[in-house]
Amino acid sequence: MTKTLEELRSRRWFAAGDMRAFAHRQRIQQMGLRRQDVLDRPIVAIVNTWSDLSPCHAHLRERAESVKRGVLIAGGMPFELPAMSLGEVMVKPTTMLYRNFLAMEVEELLRSLPIDGVVLLAGCDKTTPGTVMGAISAGLPTIFCSAGPMLNDRYLQHGEPARTVGAGTHTRMFWDEYQAGRVAEDEWVGLEAKMTRSPGTCNTMGTASTMTAIVEALGLALPGSTAIPAMDSAHARMAADCGERIVRMIWDDLTPARILTRGSFLNAAAVQMAMGGSTNAAVHLIAMARRAGVALALDDLDAVGACVPVLANLFPSGDRLMEDFHYAGGLPALLNRIRDHLSLDELTVTGRTLRENITGRESLDDEVIRPLDRPISTSGALAVLKGNLAPDGAVMKVSAASPRFLRHRGRALVFDSPAEMNTCCADPELDCDEDTILVLRNAGPVGAPGMPEWGGLPIPKTLLARGVRDMVRISDARMSGTHYGSCILHVSPESAVGGPLALVRTGDEIALDVDARTLELLVDDAELARRRAAWQAPARRHLRGYTRLYVDHVTQANDGCDFDFLQGTEPTPEPPIF
Repeated sequence: MTKTLEELRSRRWFAAGDMRAFAHRQRIQQMGLRRQDVLDRPIVAIVNTWSDLSPCHAHLRERAESVKRGVLIAGGMPFELPAMSLGEVMVKPTTMLYRNFLAMEVEELLRSLPIDGVVLLAGCDKTTPGTVMGAISAGLPTIFCSAGPMLNDRYLQHGEPARTVGAGTHTRMFWDEYQAGRVAEDEWVGLEAKMTRSPGTCNTMGTASTMTAIVEALGLALPGSTAIPAMDSAHARMAADCGERIVRMIWDDLTPARILTRGSFLNAAAVQMAMGGSTNAAVHLIAMARRAGVALALDDLDAVGACVPVLANLFPSGDRLMEDFHYAGGLPALLNRIRDHLSLDELTVTGRTLRENITGRESLDDEVIRPLDRPISTSGALAVLKGNLAPDGAVMKVSAASPRFLRHRGRALVFDSPAEMNTCCADPELDCDEDTILVLRNAGPVGAPGMPEWGGLPIPKTLLARGVRDMVRISDARMSGTHYGSCILHVSPESAVGGPLALVRTGDEIALDVDARTLELLVDDAELARRRAAWQAPARRHLRGYTRLYVDHVTQANDGCDFDFLQGTEPTPEPPIF
């Protein structure tokens, strides 16, 4: 499928003999470039999500230069295009509100400008699915260059063995201990200054590393690229390789449509499970699949989760970090270990199949990438629960939950907002015990809006003082992939649109059975009908701008939280050039 120079998309802008093409070439030369730079070479966009307020991407300006070097070596012409940078920690109320914004921006950047192929520079949680969704819809040859995880830290105390420490999971663990009075103030301040030692994404198996691994499993990233630490010199070399490879992909017309199939998405789901990946992937995978015109649903993910064990010994399911995973052989080694669960003949950005990419890639550390007969968890990374409390499904990260809560019945304690929840949980007289089930509603795509990571509900302070570190928690929110605990998330439909979660009252009993995949509110149908008749939808507070567009058009969590008008593969015509 080799393209000729005359078939390049960018030539619509530059190659004609009319006044408009003259003006385009004129403006290129205004920037000090030569006429032949855009007439004789394919044009590569480097979509860069760098920002001064995105610490995970602080190094991406330098990586863009590495990509440019690779593009130029291969005979292409690179142009860097800034895109919205969604630094997970800083953006409020949640980066999830803006994932679709970034996807739209990437799609429109690629459609409206003279671009033949694209390198995506991203990595922090929503930047990966956001950039990939936009590139899928734009339909140009695409390669993903991951920001890479940050470096490990070590926690040392006199007389105790050193502990490997990272971001996210350990932040929550140390916070609980600080709240319980087991970490001193000066130690807490010291931890703040040292736990995140370098630029790069969270080094636990949170949403960032889950999603970059998924994109590699889909075939959109170079083999082994997504686990390279951000500050490793190999990372800069990988970025140059991405630049060199995209030029060949343009000539070969190797677009996402040729790579993304149902088989490749099921491969990605298998990787999510084997990695003990973030529950957020359940939303993003479905959204990306539907952009590609691939049928994928929560039941598909549940089926994969039931047969693929957790093999990656990474926090929060295990006790290692992404730097260790890289040294152990990275994703190719893990893929080779679960090859019997994969569709191996799927095409990838290398121009080779997944089978060819992973052949001979063995694990170098069986404590980090476990063998099949010694998994981290046999219960799977993800379970999809359904019942009268979640008719369209809810998800639970089983590998990070307490086994005793996988079958549980308890009394509900209901909160209607995070403010109410935080106030109540700080009350030392709060009426609750370890068997109580905490419920947070109005935290979904429409209700929050944006479905923030509020699903890791705090353990009430009175229980922390008694040594309790986990309990069942239910919400229509998401949870950070770096967090842990017996949390049931993404309850669909959400409470703000009339889902059954809106009908729960404090004191109601709820029954959970993970093996049976059920989540039931133990209230009779007649009483639920009475409550529904009295229910009123909460008032919509956000009435302008992008947030209004979001609330009006976002789908529910089980459908990927994409905009209803962006799903599917119906093409948008190329822009006219007059």
